[in-house]
Amino acid sequence: VQLQASGGGLVQAGDSLRLTCAASERAFSAYNLGWFRQAPGKEREFVAAIRRRGGATFYADSVKGRFTISRDSAEGTGYLQMNSLKPEDTAVYYCALAPQSTIVSSMYSTRSYNIWGRGTLVTVSS
Repeated sequence: VQLQASGGGLVQAGDSLRLTCAASERAFSAYNLGWFRQAPGKEREFVAAIRRRGGATFYADSVKGRFTISRDSAEGTGYLQMNSLKPEDTAVYYCALAPQSTIVSSMYSTRSYNIWGRGTLVTVSS
């Protein structure tokens, strides 16, 4: 499975963006989906994740209440709706897939995800 993230851009604080993660294969539906981000000079960090069946979702405290993760497994697509963006949300955003067997506590770790797409840059100006 190959992934491609898109939808990034330059916005002002308070604006919204929706990122899309497109998968190359229908096998996408067998995986858990995660979004991560990496700001300049910082380590890649967890943003949000959703179980393969689209039920349970998980969020970093920094985005809870502002970001919403979703997926359309039939279309092989995942989304990250980002509202009330802040300058500190500026980063390259990546989508990634983790095996369906990934336990809840591991959903937050980059090490659980073995398929990564190219990132998309989100820049939030103040």
